[in-house]
This record gives sequence, C-alpha cells and structure tokens, in this order.
Amino acid sequence: MPESSRFGHLPWLLLSVLILVADRVSKDIFEGTLSMYQRIEVIPGYFDWTLAYNTGAAFSFLADAAGWQRWFFAAIAIVVSVVLVVWLKRLKRHETLLAVALAMVLGGALGNLYDRVVLGHVVDFILVHWQSRWFFPAFNLADTFITIGAILLALDMFKSDKSAKEAAQ
Repeated sequence: MPESSRFGHLPWLLLSVLILVADRVSKDIFEGTLSMYQRIEVIPGYFDWTLAYNTGAAFSFLADAAGWQRWFFAAIAIVVSVVLVVWLKRLKRHETLLAVALAMVLGGALGNLYDRVVLGHVVDFILVHWQSRWFFPAFNLADTFITIGAILLALDMFKSDKSAKEAAQ
C-alpha cells in the first residue's frame, strides 16, 4: 500500500475497515441463520458453525460478572485502538509487516468493540473441537484477525531482533 512520511502507514487503516466490515457481516449472517447454541457440522469431528454470545473477554473471562465488564472491556478496546492508530502513523517506511499486524489487531478490536457497545455482548460463531472436546470457546472473525495480527507482531519482533543482531556483528 502506498504511504507517505506524513501519514506513516495510515493507509493500512483500510485493511482495518475491511476486517471490521467482514466481521460485522459474518456475525449478522450467523445471527440471522442460527439459533443460540445450534451447531452445524462443517468438518465432522473438528469444526462447526454455532451461535454464542460472550459478555466477557477471551475464553469468557469475567462473563459472569455483573455487567461492568462490558464497559471495562470497551474502554480497553478504545485505548488500544487509539494507541494502534498512533503507532501506525509513526511507523517507518520499511515497517510494512508491522503495519499489517497492527491493522489486523485494530480491525478485530473494533469489530468486538462494536458488539460490546451496541449489542452488549460479542457474537461468536466458529467452534473448533476434536471429538466433541473444544480446543477453544467459540470465536469470530475479529478474534481470528486479532490472533493473526498478534502472531505477525511476534514475527516482526523476531525479524527486527535478528536484523539488529546481524547489524551489530
């Protein structure tokens, strides 16, 4: 993606918007198609579509709290989103992998933020399991892009660390 030094890697915000839209559309489709906890087997024994609502954080952390967690996690998402936008703006020209990673995390964070603020819960619909044992609680596209972005952040960190060590030798 093109970028200028004035705007850093802000054009990658388009990727964040695309992730936000894909996340919202997919959630609307599954909410309109499935009833709560209904499962549709996609890959027998491994992968199902389902519909679940999560009022907590990852792995339903604090889902049973009294409701304050909705605004707490929304506030965290807002702060993280602002930090990610500022970080994107300040990136150097060669930091494209980092820009992609940050844009993915931002798009996913905004997708789940919308759910929390507007719906009061996050809509999940992907269930990965093995012979009826869940590997993870149900999740969604926003969670998927947050995870991929985090992995890319780690890869960029290791790449940067390796480059720094090679430059020092």
